[in-house]
Amino acid sequence: MIPLRIKVEANADQPFVVRLRSFEADGREQKTEQLNPFDVALERVGPEGADYVGEGGPIRILGIDPAKVDGDVLLVNPWRGTADRLIRSSSLHNTFLVTERCDQVCLMCSQPPKKHHVDLFTYFETAALLAPEGATIGISGGEPTLFKAQLFELLRRVLDARADLSFHVLTNGQHFEEGDWHAMNLIDRGRVVWGIPLYSRDPAVHDQIVGKEGAHTQLLKNLALLCCLGAQVELRTVLMHPNADGLPSLARFITSRLPFIRTWALMQMENIGFGRMNWKDLFYDSSEGFDVVGRSLDLVRSRGIDAWLYNFPLCTVPEGYRHLAPATISDWKRAYRDECDGCSLKAVCGGFFDWHPANHGYSNLGAIQ
Repeated sequence: MIPLRIKVEANADQPFVVRLRSFEADGREQKTEQLNPFDVALERVGPEGADYVGEGGPIRILGIDPAKVDGDVLLVNPWRGTADRLIRSSSLHNTFLVTERCDQVCLMCSQPPKKHHVDLFTYFETAALLAPEGATIGISGGEPTLFKAQLFELLRRVLDARADLSFHVLTNGQHFEEGDWHAMNLIDRGRVVWGIPLYSRDPAVHDQIVGKEGAHTQLLKNLALLCCLGAQVELRTVLMHPNADGLPSLARFITSRLPFIRTWALMQMENIGFGRMNWKDLFYDSSEGFDVVGRSLDLVRSRGIDAWLYNFPLCTVPEGYRHLAPATISDWKRAYRDECDGCSLKAVCGGFFDWHPANHGYSNLGAIQ
């Protein structure tokens, strides 16, 4: 896997954000002229590490080739001697984990909630402002809207300062209310997509999956509110045994009651966190039972709503639906299995999560010739 946390040495009392820069130009004076206050320029590389200098440093990076982190934005924790790569300049998949607190306990959650919260919004804002041109930045948790004031302010300030950036925010949709109208109207709605889960048309099934009574009712109320606000919504449904048979019913509900959504994303499970604990009970083998998936996609798309398959290896999808299965697994956690060797579509396939089990659960899997 691509490391998101690297070892560093820094002489500082508090965490700080820097962007690593490598320059071909010779001469310290020329390097300094090209730096902004958060940039540190590569000064030398030796057996002990790579040394950077600048207003945000000095800092030494250990155990990784400087070429692999050039342009990356780091949140440095000098007490621990580590730095989190908040923005990898070479990646299209950069997401800020803004909190680990959550008010739901989803059966398949890949990031099980924790009680504590450390407010890093100021650092995330700085990092976003240093992102490469045209980047889309993900916001995730936990549940980001538990800290709505900080979240809305981050979105507003960054989008006002950087006309080229956009955001994709993952949220359970439970905490929007009419009192948010003013703050949300200050945010450029055209550059924020809200990824919100709806697991079933049946309230009991949805509430059971998320572990919160009344969640389905509250979610529908808040989706209506987001519609009135003109927000862009990506509706997300993780495919599992408890909701698979109800997919056609959910598809009909989406077309009749939620036609304003931008996208419906039908997602395969991730074998980590609670998903790993409940894998045997929840995992649905779409390579064998794709019919219910295909019929649901067909219905939604026939009504002019985009519908996609996320995290589906292409060999588990019938040929006629493969164009709806983009490579959505982030590069830092993507892997391919022995069965992928020689596959003609490997270059465009999203593959598997690196932690997908060897006994993967798919009955039909193999290289496409």
